Amino acid sequence: MSGPRAVTFPTEDGATIEILDPATGATVGTVPMTGLAEIDQRVELANRVQPAWARTPAAERAAALRTCAASLRERADDLAELNHRETGRPRPEGKEGVSAAAATLEQYAELGPVHRGKSLQGDFDATDFMVWEPRGVVVALTPWNDPVAVSCGLLSAALVTGNTVVYKPSERAPHTGALLGELFAGALPEGVLQTVQGDGRVGALLAARTDVDVVAHVGSTVTGRSIAKSVAATGAKALLENGGNDALVVDTGVDPVWAAGQAALGAFANAGQICVSVERIFVHQDVAEAFLAALVAEAESWRAAPLVDRRHRDQVHAQVREAVDDGAELLTGGTMPDGAGAWYPATVLAHCDPGMRIMREETFGPVAPVRVVNTFEQGLGEAANDDYGLAATVLTPSMANAQRAWRELPVGTVKINAVFGGAPGGAAHPRRASGTGFGYGPELLDEMTQTKVVHLCPAPM
Repeated sequence: MSGPRAVTFPTEDGATIEILDPATGATVGTVPMTGLAEIDQRVELANRVQPAWARTPAAERAAALRTCAASLRERADDLAELNHRETGRPRPEGKEGVSAAAATLEQYAELGPVHRGKSLQGDFDATDFMVWEPRGVVVALTPWNDPVAVSCGLLSAALVTGNTVVYKPSERAPHTGALLGELFAGALPEGVLQTVQGDGRVGALLAARTDVDVVAHVGSTVTGRSIAKSVAATGAKALLENGGNDALVVDTGVDPVWAAGQAALGAFANAGQICVSVERIFVHQDVAEAFLAALVAEAESWRAAPLVDRRHRDQVHAQVREAVDDGAELLTGGTMPDGAGAWYPATVLAHCDPGMRIMREETFGPVAPVRVVNTFEQGLGEAANDDYGLAATVLTPSMANAQRAWRELPVGTVKINAVFGGAPGGAAHPRRASGTGFGYGPELLDEMTQTKVVHLCPAPM
């Protein structure tokens, strides 16, 4: 395998990342960025040990994941505390994320050993079959908004199929990522999973290398597109879950108070910093007045929450102010609190136009922009007219409209009458600007492997 491409490292060795508590502004800690020489060493080690890890029996790889799952549960409080201090995520939600992560590890420990190929019908005197093989070295670039659960999906699917991993957690959650990487490494042979630290420049450096085989990224669309360009040159596989602009369509005939509760949960949970948060709301005119009144009441019952940092809060607030300047009506929230931290209130905007940036781009904050539509068809059509393709939700009492919605919405996941939820093992398959490739589920094992067709004939006697 060839070496790394010539890429100028944009930071001096010894550079650090400082993390501030988004609730108080106090320093959480300082993490050193991994230098260029060390990155070279770690990727080289990952390549060197990968063949032995691939030859390790699948049951042993699965057992390592179970060991790691047990370690996560033992350190759940520590992981949730670090997550809370770095990103503002409430501790109970952080512990739920750790529990989900451990369950994901156990799921892939079951699925990995039974991930198999198939036989092919050919000549009677020959044997034809297709086998799955690990791709090699996986670079995993993971997000800050759910740093344990999302990371564990990618890491466990890669490891159980025989790949080695170079793991870079988000620079906004490096302490959480460091502990998670330590727990994984403790259950695995040396070099099978290694953690590096750094900002997007380090991620770009890893994505541009010719000695990695998969770049798996969960994060922004801008970064995802940059990765796609890099791997187009190197030949690595890109596995991307990027931004979303998820719509909520509220049909006539629904209970507007219940619908408002669903909208609030989708828009305000974790301060709107969930990959599949509700970003746009289209409500039928028949229930619009009652829905808006209930949504405002819901928003005012949600306590202001810290966003991940002030830089992100500034971006969210700028979108809100721009929408108001363009004609949206601010019904509640939308003010920048005084004091330390990166707090922002649950915000509701009415009279939003499809051309507004807040309706066209991912806000990723506790903001519910609402547009009243004349018909269900109009709401469905405007929801579908978007550059992203992650997920969408429809609230409707009509089975016919539900069927129409899941068939016509051009997104990877459609939820009917619930903004969150899904069966264990369900996969996500984003489209368009939201990414490419499966995330989660048995299909993620396929993404982390490649097939080889074997045609076996006897030699002539």
